[in-house]
Amino acid sequence: MDAPTNFIHLRALSDATGVFEHAMLDVPRRDHGYCVDDVARALIVVVREPVQAAELSELSELTETYLSFLESALTRVGLMHNRMSADGEWTDQTGRGDWWGRAIWAFGVTAAHGAEPALRARALSAFRTATQQHTTELHPIVFAALGAADVAAAYPDDLAARRILRQLDAAIPLGPDSTWPWPESRLRYGNAAIPESLIAAGHALGEPSITERGLQLLSFLVVLETRDDHLSVTGSAGRDRGDTGVLFDQQPIEVAAIADACARAFAVTGDDAWLETVARAWAWFEGNNDSSTPMIDADTGAGFDGLEQYGRNENRGAESTLAALSVYQQASRLGQLVLA
Repeated sequence: MDAPTNFIHLRALSDATGVFEHAMLDVPRRDHGYCVDDVARALIVVVREPVQAAELSELSELTETYLSFLESALTRVGLMHNRMSADGEWTDQTGRGDWWGRAIWAFGVTAAHGAEPALRARALSAFRTATQQHTTELHPIVFAALGAADVAAAYPDDLAARRILRQLDAAIPLGPDSTWPWPESRLRYGNAAIPESLIAAGHALGEPSITERGLQLLSFLVVLETRDDHLSVTGSAGRDRGDTGVLFDQQPIEVAAIADACARAFAVTGDDAWLETVARAWAWFEGNNDSSTPMIDADTGAGFDGLEQYGRNENRGAESTLAALSVYQQASRLGQLVLA
């Protein structure tokens, strides 16, 4: 892929409202509508894109679309809708599920790194509204903490951000024993976000013990999800502690979470060893994986929906496309587009 990141397929999945969740091959399935989960992922990716020059006005338009969508999902008391129909109607009740945590993550990234002061101010206001709510559910608080870490770095006195970060460590239980230190009985999806949130929280709070716990969990996960010279990640059904073979269908979101977490670990520790896994994450998309199958269309920036035993799912939905773009961003930024 040529730099700047290729957003052709992401633009095709997007309209003036948001980003469509699913695709049939490369055609958006408009009848399936939109979800906050994917729009939050999309906002993080476009805000994180390093090239924000005037000639990329389309990128600014996407940023505005995605932020406006998330703002519209947010209630005055901090609860959030997740699903919107293609005709613009919310189809669910508000709540504090994964989508709430992902929206807080996106608000935090935008509040810290948005290209314009007005954009940053809007995102910070939304962050503070959403964080009126709180939860002890593992994945929502993990996602929220990733946004809170960015807010804490940009606005050190923000009380909401620091509150979430201080709640995080207690919300992530200890594993049963040294052979399975993972806080859940089985791996699920986007697993590396858990150790990344601990690394980020410990660094923001100046609590080395929290950071070290995150680094240890990430090391455990990377070893578990590496086979020979490539990533061999958890399948769509998850992974029990007794599962030792190759699992399918492998989800791009799992690879993206690993790349994000290892990039964070490198930023905090300066240890070059983490960069190898970032390179392996991009190599997974290029075809260095358990099926020797490319998982990104370099011409359009589309990501394929799942790695199968004998190939791939040819659909190119929002989650997979954003995962591919996210890994490309991390590998490019860190000079890891070629595995040594």
